[in-house]
Parts: sequence; structure tokens; C-alpha cells
Amino acid sequence: MLGVVVTETLYLLHPDLSEGRLAKLRAAVVNARALAEVARVIGLGEYIKLGRGEEATGGRDKASILSDTVEAVIGAVHLSAGIETSADVVHLLFDPLIEAASAMGAGLDWKTSLQELAAEHSLGVPEYVIQDEGPDHAKTFTAQVRVADHLYGNGTGRSKKEAEQGAAETAYGEIVASRSAIADAND
Repeated sequence: MLGVVVTETLYLLHPDLSEGRLAKLRAAVVNARALAEVARVIGLGEYIKLGRGEEATGGRDKASILSDTVEAVIGAVHLSAGIETSADVVHLLFDPLIEAASAMGAGLDWKTSLQELAAEHSLGVPEYVIQDEGPDHAKTFTAQVRVADHLYGNGTGRSKKEAEQGAAETAYGEIVASRSAIADAND
């Protein structure tokens, strides 16, 4: 239900965008991190029944649990109240994300944007250098990205993917800034 409503909304809002761009927009809205953030905004974590292990290890704020719960709630609304009501709930919860994603530009997926930037300037394929610390149930990951034998960026997160996205975002900015400085010096 979530995917259908978001896809339809994006297509109606942006009929001129390519299929690839619409797919990126959809991925920015319908992903575990975005769903978990929606759950946090509405305070859903405090209503989840958890086992002792998850309770003890911070399960109420774990992205995977929160995102699964949002999907389950939308599914329950759909089964109990029908397509129109579940679509209304999706709009209520996700229209702000759809609006934000539409305005993000390169930030929809920093890793993809960085890869495209590196290809555009013949810098090679970005490679991520990941470190982790902490116990298995509460790891923190730190990432940097190597582009053309130079380490850029710094990202941290509860998952490797989140840390890589953060590193890609800062690397993207650093590379764009250095390319602008080179262009200005040549003018």
C-alpha cells in the first residue's frame, strides 16, 4: 500500500521526471531509514510490544523494528478500513517526506550521486573504508570514502549503509568545492 500511494503521488506531482529520477525519489521515501523516522516522529516505538532482549538492547529505537512496525500499521489500517483510509494515512505520514525528497536534488542518494560525480570527472569508483566500535547490539560505524587515491568525508551511523551515506555526502561536497576552486583558479 505504501509503495503504491507514494509511487502514484510522485508521478502525479512530477509527470515530467524520468523513470530513473522517479525511482530515486521513491527510494528516498520508501526505505527503512525513512520509515523509522516516521515512526519516531509519531512516537510509535513506545507502543511496540517487545521481548526482554529487544527491550534491553534499545529495540524501541531500532530502525528495522520501527520500519517494520510502520508497514504493519499501514497494512492493518488497509485491512480494517480499506484503500481510501489507508491512502489517507500514508499521505498524512509521508507527504512531508515526499516534499522533502523532491527538494533534495543530489541528496536523494549520496552514494549514487558521488559515483556519478566521480565518473563525470574520471576519478574512478569510490571505495568505502569502514570501521566499527561497540558491542554487537549497539555498534557505531564510521566511514570514509576513497576517490582517486584521496580519502574524503566522514560519516557515522548505526549501520554501515548510514555511515557510507554520510561519508558520501561530505565527500560529494568536498569534491564539488575542490573542482570549483580549480575552475576558478583557471579562469
